Amino acid sequence: MSERAALITGGSGGIGLAIARVLGQEGFGLTISARRPEKLEAAAEGLREEGFEVESVPANMADEEAIKALLERHMERFGRLDVLVNNAGLGIGGAIADAETKKLDLQLNVNLRAVYLMSRDSIPLLKEAAAEQGSAMVVNTASIAGKHGEAWLAAYSATKAGVVGLSQAMHKELGGDGIKVTALCPGFVDTDMTEWIRGQVKQEEMIRPEDSGEAVRYLLNTSPACIVPEIQFVRPGDGP
Repeated sequence: MSERAALITGGSGGIGLAIARVLGQEGFGLTISARRPEKLEAAAEGLREEGFEVESVPANMADEEAIKALLERHMERFGRLDVLVNNAGLGIGGAIADAETKKLDLQLNVNLRAVYLMSRDSIPLLKEAAAEQGSAMVVNTASIAGKHGEAWLAAYSATKAGVVGLSQAMHKELGGDGIKVTALCPGFVDTDMTEWIRGQVKQEEMIRPEDSGEAVRYLLNTSPACIVPEIQFVRPGDGP
C-alpha cells in the first residue's frame, strides 16, 4: 500500500483527472470520485494501467451522506489522507433574472457547500498526516470567475469566489497544523465544461488541464515554510 494517499473529487476527467495522474506519479494512492459511475471507472482503469493504486467511488457531492461515505471508503482502502483535492463543480450559464432556483441551489451545493463539508470532515485526518509527515495539503479548484465575476455566470462566479474565501480562511485556521491550502483559479480550460465557449475561444488557445496538474506537483515540492494561497491561470493577453 502507498505510504501517502490523496482523495480527488471530480476526478473522472479534465482538471481532476490531470491532478490525479500527477499525484499517482508522485507516489500517492488515489481515491477518485465523480457522479457518473461509467466515466469514473473508465478513468480509474486508465490510471491503474499506468501503475497507480486507485479506488473509485461514485458520489453525488450535493448529498452530505454521500460525502461522508466517500471519505469512509477512502479510509477503508488507504487508512490515511495526505492530500485532499476539492475539484468537483459545475457551471450553468444564463442571466440572473432568468435563473431557476433549482439550478442555483445545485451550483451552491456542489461548488461551495460540498467543498466546505468535505474539508470539514477531512481536517482530523489531514492533521494526523501533517503531524506524521510534516505537512498535508488541500487544493480547492476555484476559477478566475471567482476573482472577477463573469456576466451570465453569476451563480458560478459567486460560488467560486466563495471557494477562494473559504481557502483563505482554511489557511489561517490550519496553517499552524502543517496543512497547506491553495485555491486554483484557472480561466477557460479545455474540458467538457467549456464546450459552450468554443465559438468564441478556440480550443487550442485554452489552458490545458495538465497545467493544473503541474501546479499541484509544484505545490507538493515546496518547503514547509512556503505557502501559496492561490494560483491564477490566464491565457496570453488576458488580465488577471
